[in-house]
Amino acid sequence: MRVVFMGTPDFAVSSLKALCENGYTPIAVISQTDKPKGRGNKLAPTPVKAYAESLGIPVYQPKTLRDEAFAELLAELDPDIIAVAAYGKILPANVLSYPRYGCICVHGSLLPKYRGAAPMQRAIIDGESKTGITTMLMDDGIDTGDMLLKKEVDILPDDDFEIIHDKLAACGAELLIKTIEGLVRGDIIPVKQPEEGACYASKIEKSELFTDFSGSASDIHNKIRGLSPIPLAYTKNAKGERIKLVRSSVVSTNAGSYAEGEVIALSDKGEGRIDVACREGILGIITLVPEGKGRMSAAEYVRGRKISVGDVLGKE
Repeated sequence: MRVVFMGTPDFAVSSLKALCENGYTPIAVISQTDKPKGRGNKLAPTPVKAYAESLGIPVYQPKTLRDEAFAELLAELDPDIIAVAAYGKILPANVLSYPRYGCICVHGSLLPKYRGAAPMQRAIIDGESKTGITTMLMDDGIDTGDMLLKKEVDILPDDDFEIIHDKLAACGAELLIKTIEGLVRGDIIPVKQPEEGACYASKIEKSELFTDFSGSASDIHNKIRGLSPIPLAYTKNAKGERIKLVRSSVVSTNAGSYAEGEVIALSDKGEGRIDVACREGILGIITLVPEGKGRMSAAEYVRGRKISVGDVLGKE
């Protein structure tokens, strides 16, 4: 079995590791080009590249998959299967059709729901109680290929993006191995995706990060955890300073007669909490990042006297 692996971020490392640990060590890894990182703006290897190089696996980082140079590389590698996890580029037809077992994608949702770039974040933001992994035969659409295997993963009420990312990375690695084994045995029958229930999980835009309190406490809590720990939702305090929101809770589903965004209670005990009235319900802010500062608990923010009962948050 000549396996080529295509992937870029941390999510993909779990699948690459599983291949190596189960007798499918790739003959080559394809990853996106290195990006500048940190204060020095130095080029940093992608997580997949770093892991592959630690094992001595050849790594290629083509700027495009659509030129003659990559076509020649593909022919030289001559893969039986291409395993793809969060590579980040659309594969052209000549790549999709090359391997005899196809190009197998590990996708972080229960297809056909949440096709696209941000399936994990969107599922949390939408308040879903379940997500999962689907392996599929890639086609020329965006996550529209025939489905191979699926596995559900629970989204618990306080799970954030980081937790779900790690759960699905592990689940995807396990399912990728089962998919390859099943394809080789010939006992997996590809299933076309139904259009009923299909939806697209577009990437998170900067314009979506601002958070006021005109929604329900539950919806705002889901948004905060879906964007935590990156890129983080934010609001503004009474002085107009940004406060990034890391962790929250739903204190009540009934807001009473308070104004939207009004701070109605403060606590500096333990982690502390800042209770804010929403259109429906009361949201408790537990962990935050004030403008120009590092991450801190609500208790630390309250003790710093940066906020008072009666302040109104969330005004642009």
